Amino acid sequence: MQQYQLGFVIPVYNHPHYIKALLDYIHPYGLPVVLVNDGSDIECSTLLQELAQQHKNVYLVEHATNQGKGQAVMTGLYQAQDLGWTHALQIDADGQHDWQDIEKFITISTQHPQAMILGQPIFDETVPKKRLYGRYVTHVWVWINSLSLEIKDSMCGFRIYPLDQTIQVLNRAKFQPRMGFDSEILVRLKWEQVQFINVPTAVIYPEQGISHFNLWKDNLGLSKAHARLFAGMLIRLPKLLAQKTKGSAHD
Repeated sequence: MQQYQLGFVIPVYNHPHYIKALLDYIHPYGLPVVLVNDGSDIECSTLLQELAQQHKNVYLVEHATNQGKGQAVMTGLYQAQDLGWTHALQIDADGQHDWQDIEKFITISTQHPQAMILGQPIFDETVPKKRLYGRYVTHVWVWINSLSLEIKDSMCGFRIYPLDQTIQVLNRAKFQPRMGFDSEILVRLKWEQVQFINVPTAVIYPEQGISHFNLWKDNLGLSKAHARLFAGMLIRLPKLLAQKTKGSAHD
């Protein structure tokens, strides 16, 4: 088995406020970083280029146009594979995640290298209520399509991917390139019997935070992704039920 090698994957689209502080925070870990510039404006793009020049372990990959968060993450994961990593820690650039939990995520991942390590948000009063309700609807669809309650939160962008299993899944399916990717990749990994470990972590919506969630476009994309997954679940239903029965017998 290949030796555990971890790096950071950070998708960025017009998030200039926190990215320098994030890179400064993770620098002591001595781990490589893949920054994916998803077609940001000139101000943010210039900042990312300057930061990549300042940090020798930062690899900047740039999309000429905005392709969506899902596509940015996929680009980062493929780049991570090309660099020889075994695992990729995704963390968003919008300042919502608790960076102090990075060490906890890494520790759990090294102890369970075959598992998907998934942030389970603990929200404070800054969370918009409509976003909270929307998340719950998505969670219900994920539970239905995965035939499991193991995935506690499918939309948190703070997670560690085991790259071998993840790249295999990416190569076999066409994914929704925007916000729907976060949930879809987890369902497909669950279909492949990847273990999930949920890690409670604080999530805030900072004053300078910028959300690129498009109410109509992203909800439509999410609906299409869930419909496609539901059809895929029905096709795989006998296999998935057999896996659940086998798993129950071993408990």
